Amino acid sequence: MTENRIRLAIVLALCLFLGIAWSAQEPPAQISDEAFWKMVTDFSEPGGSFASDNFVSNELGIQLVLSDLTKDRKAAGAYLGVGPEQNFTYIVALQPKIAFIFDIRRQNMIEHLMYKALIELSSDRADFLSRLFSRPRPAGLEKNSTLAALFDGLNQVDSDPAMFNENLRAITDRLIKQHQFKLTTEDESSLAYVFHAFFVSGPGLGYSSLNQTIRPAVRILPTYEELMNDTDEQGKQRSYLATEENFQILQQFERKNLVVPLVGDFAGPKVIRSVGGYLKDHNMTVSAFYLSNVEQYLFMSEDWKSFYGNVATLPLDSKSVFIRPLINTGAEGYAASPLFRVGFHWDTLLFPIRGLITAFNAGTIQTYYDVISTHN
Repeated sequence: MTENRIRLAIVLALCLFLGIAWSAQEPPAQISDEAFWKMVTDFSEPGGSFASDNFVSNELGIQLVLSDLTKDRKAAGAYLGVGPEQNFTYIVALQPKIAFIFDIRRQNMIEHLMYKALIELSSDRADFLSRLFSRPRPAGLEKNSTLAALFDGLNQVDSDPAMFNENLRAITDRLIKQHQFKLTTEDESSLAYVFHAFFVSGPGLGYSSLNQTIRPAVRILPTYEELMNDTDEQGKQRSYLATEENFQILQQFERKNLVVPLVGDFAGPKVIRSVGGYLKDHNMTVSAFYLSNVEQYLFMSEDWKSFYGNVATLPLDSKSVFIRPLINTGAEGYAASPLFRVGFHWDTLLFPIRGLITAFNAGTIQTYYDVISTHN
């Protein structure tokens, strides 16, 4: 082999090596079932307890930041969040490369797997809602039916016990037989418990408990139906069920295993740092991190310090933001609604993550008020 050929061979080998190395750093377009379950298992921490079931979000107003949130961030990085279905609306709006959902309750991870199976199995929004609530699909509902038409139709039919049993089997088969996720017997019991809540309460399911015979005169928290019908700052419906297009976007995320539910404590030593390591390995930064009101619980002890220490290990850029819904007890907004007690509503705001970490490292964060004062 001549000297020139040797040089050419070396160059080609280097190009091949660098090409392989670069492709290994690219965000995945799809994750295998085996890799998905390995992340769920390896990244998660032991489950903890919480005072309520959190079947659905307790926050109206989460869409009020969507216009600002998606500006220069769509498809740019990773989405992180906590809790149940409210994350889907943010995922659909941002269309990130991947989404990780944390929760201290293993039941939340199971609920997300329930959603995953149902979303994958459903042909459209009407089919999804029919399966979710185990109610026969009303005649006349089409792909382009409005949200009002979808829920009006569902509210006219009763839940069907036979459908519930059939749907529960379909969910379990999808997760265990098709995806081959290693659910424990306890996980299967938790799945049945959560799915039964949707069966019993239907679109009227609330945050923490099933429908009760005697309801309070003034209800504070929204139902699943109200959450889906919520709007952005311009009065436009943008939930993950607002349009068929939104639902199809979410369905692709689920079918590609790009919504990864994890069990762990925000202040724990493993789950957030594991996700941070994964994102760095795949050349991704955090676009948004939805927090709900978890920080308020962390500030009841010194756990907030561990949480911000964990966040500091995440790959961030100048656009990385926390999404925080804050309780507002003023006299405006939702105060006029019969759904809430007078003076109670949510304000959802964006907060730069880097700014918070800078303040934390400088020692200027000592209270939750200090945290929410970092808003732009």
